[in-house]
Amino acid sequence: MRLTGKSAIVTGAGRGIGKATALQFAREGADVLVPDLDLATSEQTAGEIQALGRKGVPLRMDVTRMADIQRMVKTAIREFGKIDILVNNAGITLVRDMMKLTEAEWDRTMSINAKAVFFCLQAVAREMIKRQSGVILNASSISGRAGKPMLVDYCASKFAVVGITQSAALALARHGIRVNAVAPGIVDTEMWEQIDREWGALEGKPPGEMKRTRVAAVPLGRIETPEDVASLYTFLASDEAGYITGQTYNVCGGLQLN
Repeated sequence: MRLTGKSAIVTGAGRGIGKATALQFAREGADVLVPDLDLATSEQTAGEIQALGRKGVPLRMDVTRMADIQRMVKTAIREFGKIDILVNNAGITLVRDMMKLTEAEWDRTMSINAKAVFFCLQAVAREMIKRQSGVILNASSISGRAGKPMLVDYCASKFAVVGITQSAALALARHGIRVNAVAPGIVDTEMWEQIDREWGALEGKPPGEMKRTRVAAVPLGRIETPEDVASLYTFLASDEAGYITGQTYNVCGGLQLN
């Protein structure tokens, strides 16, 4: 029970990696706030957390709205009295021909995947500074390590997360706050189903072929599960990682090497 007595916020925890992380945190003893744009999925995850014997609190939230970010923090303080852990998990992806990417599409990706990461971090850090402790974990990607031709805006946003993580880690270290990022690979989620459909369509490939080709290149020989990512988040949130900050960790089955 590595997170006993801890309280956490996991954005976008209604499904996928966010849900797996919220549930893993609960199994390790944490109470979890579950902000998600889709209230129904937030309530589902919160219910599963409660079934594990922990406090799960649903919350409808748009991470691009500053008022919602402030409401998220106030809700966590009201429900838990403190915030020990923030996981900035919420994100989107768009598969586009670079020459057809619009300003609106660019702005939406950057707003959710990078801007919201910083302002959620900033708002939660204000509370953590009061207690001189805390852990902030940000969702990057192996696409934040190397470019992809059909994911220009997504790659830019995930590269930005690495920079935000490093800068915030240096700024907050003196307050006892650790900041790290996680860079998943090909995860078995709805997002990768979307990537497969959209990228495959652009290249004239049938559904499933893009995903199969990418998974075949993974040295460990299988697709990544949301639980694979949740396990790394859990370790980084725990005291076992107490001397780690400012780092971005690949969890991709060896698909990309540092």
